[in-house]
Amino acid sequence: MRDAIPALKSHHPGKDILAETPAYDLIELFFFAYRDFVSDPDRILDEYGFGRAHHRVLHFVSRNPGLTIAELLDILRITKQSLNRVLKELIEKDFIESRMGTSDRRQRLLFATPQGRELALKLAKLQTRRIMRALSGMEPEAKDAVSRYLLSLIDPNDSAHVKHLVFGSEET
Repeated sequence: MRDAIPALKSHHPGKDILAETPAYDLIELFFFAYRDFVSDPDRILDEYGFGRAHHRVLHFVSRNPGLTIAELLDILRITKQSLNRVLKELIEKDFIESRMGTSDRRQRLLFATPQGRELALKLAKLQTRRIMRALSGMEPEAKDAVSRYLLSLIDPNDSAHVKHLVFGSEET
């Protein structure tokens, strides 16, 4: 590793987690990592008058062309009202388009416009740069370990769905 970090406080698997002292070190590292991970896109999104909700919608619609409103609500776990406000802005500013479903005309399918795909890619490249910089000083297996760790933070009832969404199958 590049720089030695202080030993993280011991957390023993199998012990009653509620009886232990909270993992403040890991909680705080996660907080600061997330803060900086979203800071790069935040600056660019601000130029468009967009926020993090716009980023999440644009990201998942761009990565999953033809995503339905219901599927997007399931991914983001936000209210329909919150999604409608953000989606309306993205559609009005020509970053996303909504099309009628082919088999069910009541269904709305979402697609990123060329401008939307370009912005989504620009934001993803910023975050990829930060991730790759973090992984660069680690062993080659680190990406797999980080992926397993992040997947283990996801609620067990949702992990298969997330694996499918992220990796395209139930396997990692």
